[in-house]
Amino acid sequence: MVKEVRIYVEGGGDGKNTKALIRQGLSQFLKPLVEVAKSRKIKWSIIMCGTRNHAFRDFKNALKDHPDALNILLVDAEAPVNVESPWQHLKSRDNWDKPLGVDDSQCHLMVQAMEAWFIADIATLTKFYGKGFKENAIPKSSNVEIIAKDNLEPSLKNATCNTTKGEYHKINHASKLLELLDVTTVRQASTKCDRLFTTLQEKMES
Repeated sequence: MVKEVRIYVEGGGDGKNTKALIRQGLSQFLKPLVEVAKSRKIKWSIIMCGTRNHAFRDFKNALKDHPDALNILLVDAEAPVNVESPWQHLKSRDNWDKPLGVDDSQCHLMVQAMEAWFIADIATLTKFYGKGFKENAIPKSSNVEIIAKDNLEPSLKNATCNTTKGEYHKINHASKLLELLDVTTVRQASTKCDRLFTTLQEKMES
């Protein structure tokens, strides 16, 4: 039975404040899972780690420091995923070896980059940025995971440059957008996101 969930996440920059902002946004996005944890009195922690290498390092340390917890690694895919196992993808892309005793359910890929989650929910983007938002600048795809990483942030910046909120800014806007995203919409457009929710819910409810 799971008594504690600890999620080690790539992102948030180097500062405490920026990490806190992204953690707050991600906590809201993952609220359905947070509610399951609360209802079952499962301790829940999201740890923003900065770089992907730091996330992997902190995850490996957690396996030793918190052996009784369900430790989860959550990082960007950074590239198209052509293999079934997330660990296989990270081995081929980053040369990371799967730690002993860890299975696939403990490793999750976001998307090529977090901005794909935002692009999945055009309605929220339009509402958040308001007047001047150029929807036609956003790549259209029913599967946001295939949108090339190099196209994500530039297309968001192009779509938002004439809005009152100003051009998309990862730290200033990402945390707020995460709080507003429609989870169902994003899960439908991102199988990896759906897998994260499904896997953690099953683990906590089993």
